[in-house]
Amino acid sequence: MNEQDKLWENALVEIELAVSEANFSTWFKDTLLIKQEEGVVYLGVPNSFTKDWLYKKFHNTILRSLRKIDEQVRSLEYIITKDNEKRVNMNKKSAITPTISMPLQDFYINRDDNLNPRYVFDTFIVGPFNELAHAASKTVVKTPGIAYNPLFIYGNTGHGKTHLIQAIGNHIKKDHPEKKVFYLTSERFGSEYFNALQSNKAQQFKEKYRKYDVIIMDDVQFFSGKDKFQEEFFYLFNTFHESNRQLVFSCDKHPNFIPGLEDRIKSRFNAGMIIELPAPDKESRIAILKAKSSSNSISLEQNVLEFLAENIDSNVRELEGVVNAIICQTQLKKRPLSVLEVKNLVKNSTKPKKNISIKDVVKVITDFYNIDEESIYDKTRKKEVVKPRQVIMYILREDLNVSFPSIGDKIGGRDHTTVIHSCEKIKEDLKTNQNLIEEISQIRAML
Repeated sequence: MNEQDKLWENALVEIELAVSEANFSTWFKDTLLIKQEEGVVYLGVPNSFTKDWLYKKFHNTILRSLRKIDEQVRSLEYIITKDNEKRVNMNKKSAITPTISMPLQDFYINRDDNLNPRYVFDTFIVGPFNELAHAASKTVVKTPGIAYNPLFIYGNTGHGKTHLIQAIGNHIKKDHPEKKVFYLTSERFGSEYFNALQSNKAQQFKEKYRKYDVIIMDDVQFFSGKDKFQEEFFYLFNTFHESNRQLVFSCDKHPNFIPGLEDRIKSRFNAGMIIELPAPDKESRIAILKAKSSSNSISLEQNVLEFLAENIDSNVRELEGVVNAIICQTQLKKRPLSVLEVKNLVKNSTKPKKNISIKDVVKVITDFYNIDEESIYDKTRKKEVVKPRQVIMYILREDLNVSFPSIGDKIGGRDHTTVIHSCEKIKEDLKTNQNLIEEISQIRAML
């Protein structure tokens, strides 16, 4: 056994102690450490679904286990390999040659422009609900900076906004290689600007963003009430627009209804093309389900498709989440699921319906965290109350689509900016905190 085999074998011992037996046998049994170079560990996985699941659910656990054994490990990458034999052969080859030719750029976010290469027009399911947004996006790609500048796409969470605006960036890169494209969230823009001011590097910040030909900015609602960030954004917007450089934005609402957004910025958004991306219609939901299942080599019966399309009508992301759950159960059971089994999965996996009251949400979550219900409405900043309050605000916003001002008003008369901060805090923590992911999953099951 060579050194890298020993490293992964010892890491698996650590991982087995950190995850459930079912998760370990399902997700780790067909993995193999392919190679280790300059502190980067390349882990072989059997398919894209396993790769995505390991990255989303266990990435930190795996990396922590590897670092515990070898302090030189600094990062972890996943490579899809078709079968164990192929991975073993690759492993032998890596012992002879220092590198393996792997198109890693095809799988991972480009650090130069932040674009995810998986977000392309070819994988974007077009239906009556999104065909206008899709057509406008394709037009922008043909003549960036000329047609529809800026392009502003808005809609609720999970309707496909991020996929569509990143597809614009990826295709401009392909069709106009001379243009420099950059994707970011408005939160990142604000955070970087704040850090630049703190370190007296405001000019470097300005120069960084003005070197691009195309800027794609997600979640513009973050600018709500942040006057200083809005001022710098206003100047950047003008620079781009006056020089016919393309601007693309996404938001959860029409710019005219973003609270605390300056009129001069609303005016500039309205000077371009503003398009809503609504929830998918039933026909589109069936098409999305077919495409998602087919890409993972799973065939869903028509009655299952009809049931899912009828009962999950909120967003694309929820549809994909249920398909992922079906794929997981199909792999575990080694057979297709019955309609009854799918119904149980939907019951346990989907978000609560909108007829649940705010008071019901507060009651469930305060009971879950074993705190007094009335404390949620108080001004206290005690740690044991702050987190449940933030979770309540997050659930109300993400699952029930309650407006930020309404949430603030109902949860102790708080300002809407406090609610926005709370929701963003939970979103950020969900990227790395496995315990929080499980807690919110349990809460949703009880609602």
